[in-house]
Amino acid sequence: VKAQENDPSTDIFTGLPFSATTGSLSDAEKEAAFKDCVENQSTAAKAETYLKIMSIPPKEELDMRVDAAMNGVDRASIEQVMTESLSAQMGTGSSSIAEYISEMSDEDLFELYRQAVTEQVRAAYAEGVAESMKDVPPEQLASMLDGAVAMYTTEQCASYYDEVLVFSDSTYDDNMRLLGNVDPDDPFTINLYASTFENKDVIEDAIAEYNSGVDEMSEISYTDYVGIMMSSVTTIIDAITYVLIAFISVSLVVSSIMIGVITLISVQERTKEIGILRAIGASKRNVSGMFNAETVMIGFTSGALGVLITYLLCIPINIILRALTGIGNLRAFLPVPVALALICISVLLTLISGIIPSRSAAKKDPVVALRTE
Repeated sequence: VKAQENDPSTDIFTGLPFSATTGSLSDAEKEAAFKDCVENQSTAAKAETYLKIMSIPPKEELDMRVDAAMNGVDRASIEQVMTESLSAQMGTGSSSIAEYISEMSDEDLFELYRQAVTEQVRAAYAEGVAESMKDVPPEQLASMLDGAVAMYTTEQCASYYDEVLVFSDSTYDDNMRLLGNVDPDDPFTINLYASTFENKDVIEDAIAEYNSGVDEMSEISYTDYVGIMMSSVTTIIDAITYVLIAFISVSLVVSSIMIGVITLISVQERTKEIGILRAIGASKRNVSGMFNAETVMIGFTSGALGVLITYLLCIPINIILRALTGIGNLRAFLPVPVALALICISVLLTLISGIIPSRSAAKKDPVVALRTE
């Protein structure tokens, strides 16, 4: 951070200068920036910069070479050269490229060809300069640049600023933010950590109240990471709960059917007993009530046993949960109201399952029932 603060014009990670990001620079500003950059460069960097400057051909010489290369060139020859060149570069068939070029106007085609020739002339000129200066030591090239900078005009410095200098892709503010150096009075983000879920809701309500009184551009945008995670966990738990409820529902239906079948078998096996009860004065309601009472007792007993076993199983389950998770206040439990509701549901289901068998028992003819062995 201190190194970047001491040199705000240079990217400390790459050593490249920062480009101007606000507005357009004038030629004078570019001249000042170019000379300042060259002054702060190392010897090797100065040598490389000088080679780049010398590799730029003078405009008059460049135009003369390009005009000479364009002299006597007609459309047919341009199309042939461009087709061969683009086909080799792009790796596609020459027929499609030739068809595309043939649809271009003369003005566009000649302009495209002139640009290609200009790049070739620039490359050839730069290659010649590099060949002629390959034996010159970097120290001498750096010294030559120092002497030449004082002779450059404002227009030349501005041109070299655009063509020669290589700028960092980052900015001073980006680097300072990357290094973690921020201004607390102008935060980019703020992280709030709530101690409880209730306090998290208080924070959300406070933000919502603030946003309701300001315009859209001044509203606070936030991401509730805990809420997102809890929502995902809740969704997963709800899905598992629905699956378990489906299995339990099937189990309850099957159990109810089995209770009804068992009660019906009991009625069939106790036909003579039913006949005796009817013969000594028991009414149909008395017989039906007897079997309903039996089913209610079965439902109450099974429900109470289920609740008792659940309470007993919670003891080892809680021990295992605490040992695996290390959370001391994590425990499984069955609330008393829920336990009572489960017992009532068990009684109700068994009662419903025994209605049909009890009515069947009540409708039996006492005479026929007494003859049954």
